Amino acid sequence: MGTSVQVTPLCGVYNENPLSYLVSIDGFNFLIDCGWNDLFDPSLLQPLSRVASTVDAVLLSHSDTLHLGALPYAMKQFGLSAPFYSTEPVHRLGLLTMYDHYLSRKQVSDFDLFSLDDIDAAFQSITRLTYSQNYHLSGKGEGIVIAPHVAGHLLGGTVWKITKDGEDVIYAVDFNRRKEKHLNGTVLESFVRPAVLITDAYNALNNQPPKPQRERDRDFVEIISKTLEGGGNVLLPVDTAGRVLELLLVLEENWSLKSLNFPIYFVTYVSASTLDYVKSFLEWMSDAIAKSFETSRDNAFLLKNIKLLTSKSELDSVPDGPKVILASMASLEAGFSHDIFVEWAADVKNLVLFTERGQFGTLARMLQADPPPKAVKVTMSRRVPLTGEELIAYEEEQNRLKKEEALKASLIKEEESKASLANDVNSSDPMVIDTHNKHPSLDGLGQHGSRFRDVLIDGFVPPSSSVAPMFPFYDNTSDWDDFGEVINPDDYVIKDEDMDQGAMRTGGDMDGKLDEGSASLILDTTPSKVISNELTVQVKSSLVYMDYEGRSDGRSVKSILAHVAPLKLVLVHGSAEATEHLKQHCLKHVCPHVYAPQIEGTIDVTSDLCAYKVQLSEKLMSNVLFKKLGDYEIAWVDAEVGKTENDMLSLLPISTPAPPHKSVVVGDLKMADFKQFLASKGVKVEFAAGALRCGEYVTLRKVGVASQKGGGSGTQQIIIEGPLCEDYYKIREYLYSQFYLL
Repeated sequence: MGTSVQVTPLCGVYNENPLSYLVSIDGFNFLIDCGWNDLFDPSLLQPLSRVASTVDAVLLSHSDTLHLGALPYAMKQFGLSAPFYSTEPVHRLGLLTMYDHYLSRKQVSDFDLFSLDDIDAAFQSITRLTYSQNYHLSGKGEGIVIAPHVAGHLLGGTVWKITKDGEDVIYAVDFNRRKEKHLNGTVLESFVRPAVLITDAYNALNNQPPKPQRERDRDFVEIISKTLEGGGNVLLPVDTAGRVLELLLVLEENWSLKSLNFPIYFVTYVSASTLDYVKSFLEWMSDAIAKSFETSRDNAFLLKNIKLLTSKSELDSVPDGPKVILASMASLEAGFSHDIFVEWAADVKNLVLFTERGQFGTLARMLQADPPPKAVKVTMSRRVPLTGEELIAYEEEQNRLKKEEALKASLIKEEESKASLANDVNSSDPMVIDTHNKHPSLDGLGQHGSRFRDVLIDGFVPPSSSVAPMFPFYDNTSDWDDFGEVINPDDYVIKDEDMDQGAMRTGGDMDGKLDEGSASLILDTTPSKVISNELTVQVKSSLVYMDYEGRSDGRSVKSILAHVAPLKLVLVHGSAEATEHLKQHCLKHVCPHVYAPQIEGTIDVTSDLCAYKVQLSEKLMSNVLFKKLGDYEIAWVDAEVGKTENDMLSLLPISTPAPPHKSVVVGDLKMADFKQFLASKGVKVEFAAGALRCGEYVTLRKVGVASQKGGGSGTQQIIIEGPLCEDYYKIREYLYSQFYLL
């Protein structure tokens, strides 16, 4: 049998709930994604709580809450202690996303599911990988290789490839084929015939009309500018550090091109930190952004038309007049977007522009499903300082707690001192005579003078059972060695909490990058309480949805799956209708083994192929000639199977002459690449009618089926046409050089 693979969904199947899946490969348990929603409903995490202790490694694919929001809570409450892996942007932007959510919640509730310390603890244990980096696991995971690849949905977003014994398990959710302003498209189509593909059905029923990016951006800016020119304001509820980056570039570019003067504000508790990090992640972005920086040193995220705000006071000081505000959260459940929506919703001139579907059960989703005019009930909460009797009662309670802590600390100190003095007073105090010690005769010291080795005390000598001779003074008896007083190195180590406080004083998180607004909220110790009241908001403003989710639509998903053609396909994360639709389609057009498991329902997707490990003997390898082909070295080997002394299979040189074999041409010619190659050799070349015209007389064309149904590579031929002349033989020689003949 092949590599053993089992998949157990913990959340996010047959619905649009957060993503979390347990994938077991030969007994090694991967938790792939650890998501939560903006409602932070603990009941969603019950399946995770039952398996957290068995997890051996955690792979994170994207930086939003749907993919990593439960990480701090799972570590704190469930004891999730496995190593975590992600790309650098997912790590950094995910950290800021969780900061923003925590601070947003803390301002409107006594949020206690996790703290900033819990967030830091979770993200400090992440191992960061680069795209296409093969990371070899050790210990229990020996032989397993993980590698992140471009997903195209969020910055640093990942398609995970897990390889064991030559078989690939691909995890690809929320991928995007389309190249955007700040991201390249996914590389999922580069994988062919993996043993298992785990993907989502989220967009299976969503088919967007094909429209060029320039047209889409033009329509987006047009509806915004029309509202502004009519005297209205525009609110874009956005995520903290994900799809908002694409929107910022679209607005920045069009504001500059059209010389628009309306102000744009990006408002989150960590907006400044987000942009600081993003400016340093250019190598993770689209080829166009990287090339622009290499040639002109222009950083696309040096925004000239967009102002960053990080606090309520800054937002309140914004001048009146038409404006655009991008504010978190996209769900409208909390954060700046919630308060701005309540303030602006009653004005018919205003516009609330959604660029992604709201999470299920949130205010945003409700508004999208049932557009205005209508009335909605919302809860407005805010944190206010304590005053009067409440403040007095709070201070009395705090004083009582401090006294209890001080008393407890003194009792502990007393017990420690008792134990220490009881053991050390007779041995370490030079003022106490050890009457049990037998000294050498005084006569033996006569030649050196009449001296005693011990000191006599005439007066009070504390008994060994006493704490200290004078209350409340505690005698700190120290140990000494030949070099002086013995010190404890732990006393000089800077504690984590001290480092955190120092970092916040300099305006930073673990790297000194926490916004001033956020730091002031964290350091604010003013006694306060949360007051809430329920309002009925008459929604009269315009609500518009424009798709900037950055996900492949149903048509693209089906095309990609047909190209990848996995041996076994597992569908997750999507409505029941979308999941069943995609399942039936894939059974007919992709592969015969399609699974859509239920929550905590384990399915076995072990490959039907048999894999064996063989050792290449030194005798065989000494006679093999390798030829480099791209990043690989290949050779034809004739051998027979034997066994080593350790009873391991081994390939040995054949004892009889090797039988003849048909010639094998190795390589995959891409006509566009060959065109550039010929041009570099001085050959005049151009595409004409689907063929490559080389010089005046020679033509190259590909014929045959590119891929067969089910994903196998089809037979292709390259035909070279033209008279037998010098150009013909030269082009043929260049063509042969692109292949390796075995």
